[in-house]
Amino acid sequence: MISIQATDSMERIFRRAVQARLPLSADDNCEVTRQESVLPHAGENVVMLTISSIMFRMIMVLHFDEDVNTRAYCVDLIGEVSLLDVLLEAWNLCCGAVNQELLEFFPDLGMSTPYVLGASCMHYLDELKPDYLASFAIEINGCARFAATLGVCAQATVDFVANETAITETNGELELF
Repeated sequence: MISIQATDSMERIFRRAVQARLPLSADDNCEVTRQESVLPHAGENVVMLTISSIMFRMIMVLHFDEDVNTRAYCVDLIGEVSLLDVLLEAWNLCCGAVNQELLEFFPDLGMSTPYVLGASCMHYLDELKPDYLASFAIEINGCARFAATLGVCAQATVDFVANETAITETNGELELF
């Protein structure tokens, strides 16, 4: 079971992480809006990461299309790197920021590496029996559009209250497990 204050905290942490880490430039405007429906999402590709503890497993999914607007947003920063590689790294940074904030409450966290799945896999998300599932629309600079899914599967009662302040800036430290 996940308390209401814990789901509010997880959502707040998630929003801060996305707004701080998904934009490719600090000047970019990133809007994150909660959606009523979890499925289906626009986006033929999904990047998934998990954060796991003894008490829960959090699933973070970025949905995207390799469309003109997404490419246009990333084109200056891509260079010789593929769009997928840019989004894998950006989503990894988002998940890392969530992980950093959750460490204050759950010191036993581990984070996966990002992996790419076909969007059709999202129809099986219910098989994990998540205790919390939320969907978000993400828009950067009014042109690049993404969707995100946040899910949590609890093995024990999860109850905490995250602070309201912004996430701590890090310089990409490497954690070894």
